[in-house]
Amino acid sequence: MDKLANLYAEHIATLQQRTRTIVEREGLEGLVIHSGQAKRQFLDDMYYPFKVNPQFKAWLPVIDNPHCWIVVNGSDKPKLIFYRPVDFWHKVPDEPRDFWAEYFDIQLLVKPDQVEQLLPYDKANFAYIGEYLEVAQALGFTQVNPEPVMNFLHYHRAYKTQYEMECLREASRLGVLGHMAARDAFFAGGSEFEIQQAYLSATQHMENDTPYGNIVALNENCAILHYTHFERKAPSKHLSFLIDAGANFNGYASDITRTYDFAKQGEFAELVKVMNDHQIELGKALQPGKLYGELHIDCHNRVAQVLSDFNIVKLDAQAIVEKGITSTFFPHGLGHHIGLQVHDMGGFMADETGTHQAPPEGHPFLRCTRKIEANQVFTIEPGLYFIDSLLEDLAQTDNKQYINWDKIDALKPYGGIRIEDNIIVHEDRLENMTRDLGLA
Repeated sequence: MDKLANLYAEHIATLQQRTRTIVEREGLEGLVIHSGQAKRQFLDDMYYPFKVNPQFKAWLPVIDNPHCWIVVNGSDKPKLIFYRPVDFWHKVPDEPRDFWAEYFDIQLLVKPDQVEQLLPYDKANFAYIGEYLEVAQALGFTQVNPEPVMNFLHYHRAYKTQYEMECLREASRLGVLGHMAARDAFFAGGSEFEIQQAYLSATQHMENDTPYGNIVALNENCAILHYTHFERKAPSKHLSFLIDAGANFNGYASDITRTYDFAKQGEFAELVKVMNDHQIELGKALQPGKLYGELHIDCHNRVAQVLSDFNIVKLDAQAIVEKGITSTFFPHGLGHHIGLQVHDMGGFMADETGTHQAPPEGHPFLRCTRKIEANQVFTIEPGLYFIDSLLEDLAQTDNKQYINWDKIDALKPYGGIRIEDNIIVHEDRLENMTRDLGLA
């Protein structure tokens, strides 16, 4: 924690500088950033799990307290309106005394509807940043999430401070602990539900603490890209295991994927090994100056080579790419920015005004097209799947003649493969947080 505290001053100074730049450019007096509100369930007195505004948690690691506000102009000490109700039904947050508290002028809010007394009186030149547009309107804000401000903040969010990198390392460390526990539970014959519980126990997370819904898939379920079902009963035979799961630290996310073959031998095991080798090489290609979309194209070329080498498609790699067959087996993007959000904002921006950086033609699902630069953090997650609906579509085209359908039938029970690391790009090196922590 001492290391985080030491890095935090530079982090706040960076956010202040960014704020000062954009408010001066847009002629604003400042930004008012809302943490958000708890959402009540329909016809009930219970609330959905609270998810904080990422623009709020960029400033401080308060991720579980609704009705908080930050008022900033980039020059003066930021003001934090911290919600601390009188409540005998629920645990009330402690008064802020953590390492970050000294960087804020803190005022306590007892009732959410009294916040106007603590906000700027004249709001005409303050921009509201948050989700609750009706609240902003009721409070008298006329500038709500102005596009130039949001574009600027999202673009610069890609450049991580040293504090943010340290938070991401800790999120990765927790995630790796969970992955190792989940792997062991798989090889012990566990069900999807049991594997999920092993993961949560190792990371000391509740299910709502994880940055996204964990994907814990056995056998043919590995072909479902966002599988979050958790079968309670183990399958009669364990073939394969795909886990896509992250952890959260101070509001920062890790996003890690691994695929395992239960027998540790045979053709699917060889496929996993080859895809792992390609994933490592793609990660090493995260070089400043490249467009991320170039790596995505490289990934398709590599997947085509695998399809050819394993006689899944009876063509050479170049022909497989030219005929567009790889998209059946690798239908998603290579990866994305990661940080305060799993899919961090700003991945499609060519500049801070929000100019769109288009994806390569024919690749609409790529989540990042931006130029790779130092201090950015990416995921690299190639995949190869046997998805019924996509294979059925392929079978309706002329390309069906090139497919080894017997091989497809043999591999479909395994579902598919995805392998994903989280990597920091430095000026002179790459830092693969996932591999550095010993997750092979």
